[in-house]
Amino acid sequence: MNVPIQSACLAALLGAALSASAAGAARPNVLFIAIDDQNDWIGPLGGHRLVKTPHLDRLAQRGTTFLNAHVQSPLCNPSRTSLLLGLRTTTTGIYGLAPWFRNVDALRDRVTLPQHFKAHGYTTYTTGKIFHGNPGGPAKRAAEFDVWGPAGGIGAKPPQKLIPPTPMGNHPLMDWGCFPHRDEEKGDWQITTWAAERLRAMPREQPFFLAVGYFLPHVPCYATQKWFDLYPDDDSVLPPLRDDDRADTPRAAWYLHWDLPEPRLAWMRENGQLRNLVRSYLACTSFMDAQIGRLLEALDAAGLAENTVVVVWGDNGYHLGEKAITGKNTLWERATRVPLIFAGPGVARGARCTRPAELLDLYPTLVDLCGLPPRADLEGVSLCAQLADAAAPRARPAVTSHNPGNHAVRSERYRYIRYADSSEEFYDLHADPNEWTNLSGDSAYAAQIAEHRRWLPAHDSPHAPGSAHRILTYDAATDQAVWEDRITIRRCDPVP
Repeated sequence: MNVPIQSACLAALLGAALSASAAGAARPNVLFIAIDDQNDWIGPLGGHRLVKTPHLDRLAQRGTTFLNAHVQSPLCNPSRTSLLLGLRTTTTGIYGLAPWFRNVDALRDRVTLPQHFKAHGYTTYTTGKIFHGNPGGPAKRAAEFDVWGPAGGIGAKPPQKLIPPTPMGNHPLMDWGCFPHRDEEKGDWQITTWAAERLRAMPREQPFFLAVGYFLPHVPCYATQKWFDLYPDDDSVLPPLRDDDRADTPRAAWYLHWDLPEPRLAWMRENGQLRNLVRSYLACTSFMDAQIGRLLEALDAAGLAENTVVVVWGDNGYHLGEKAITGKNTLWERATRVPLIFAGPGVARGARCTRPAELLDLYPTLVDLCGLPPRADLEGVSLCAQLADAAAPRARPAVTSHNPGNHAVRSERYRYIRYADSSEEFYDLHADPNEWTNLSGDSAYAAQIAEHRRWLPAHDSPHAPGSAHRILTYDAATDQAVWEDRITIRRCDPVP
């Protein structure tokens, strides 16, 4: 799987130098838009009946929306690493918030998606959060992208947290609400301004790959009053919840989020914060949507829209009370289903695809759409067939993994989950979209469960050297799990 950057890039750049102008004229540009912690609460996905995302709605009308797109990991670093390298987390061994993949010997020279475009004549730009973390100094940054814009991030902050101290450490990111500030002070506004300026100045003869990574609606979910005013301050904003939502789920499901800063549903209710968080998340989603609108307006104004492939994707979903938690780090729909919208050359307009799709598929799909040489070492498959015809068949489901031995398999109708201790869940999403009824013990579904089991990864790479933060191991011999190398979890231990 390991392809040296130097040889791949050198050969490609030599070829590009011979015919740069011809390649520039023939190949479309790429506008690559990432959203942090965005679940399916956007208009095109219909995850929340009140959400207002008019700009994503319009983009969906221009292109194809994947209604059943899923991440390879429900956590930022492994999800983004998988997408950008074209490898599953079970191949990379990166399951936690560390390490940075260039610090892993087996991945040190792996050619990323933007590097592949750079090697074939594109100028690459980035701003905001694309990688999880900073690659390092100027030389390391230049190896990943040609031009770097502002880092973005939170932007303006209140003088102190807006919510009460939260359990498990009162993490500074665990905050949300409204305080006096201006939209222009937010990191997402600033990266949009920079990216829009780049679009207006783009040379027409040179193809570009522009990556823009939005921070919101990641916590802390701060928004100005105008965005809160879009949503009623009452319980109509809450998602469907059941007090017994975990009654038929395996104990091993708790192990995936055993000791995390994101508060449990019980704490949210006791402290009167559930509605506040949901409303804050919705407000931040609408603000983020408005920034994408500014970006697309700049693309149109620059006369580049007709020859630019636009793709919008989210790195993982987010629970807001469902399954008794907030946050990600689960193998359920709310944590794995994310936005995936394409528009531009080679993409059908106004199409909605229900076939399973994986973020892993972005690398081969963009290579395919832009006519670049294909790579034989990618684990995703091109979605170009579905971009041309949303009803085109797809043989395989979407697979999400979260630490070795814990996997979800999502087909067009069903979700199958298997944990490291061999416990299982199975849901019929057509009949039970909230995943309230675990059918794994129902013999009527034995054939469907067996079919989904065969898609489980054949190999789980162990944690890569330097793995840390949100990592979990399980020892079948002792029936004990270890959380972040610091907490041993026994079967009889109370759930925190």
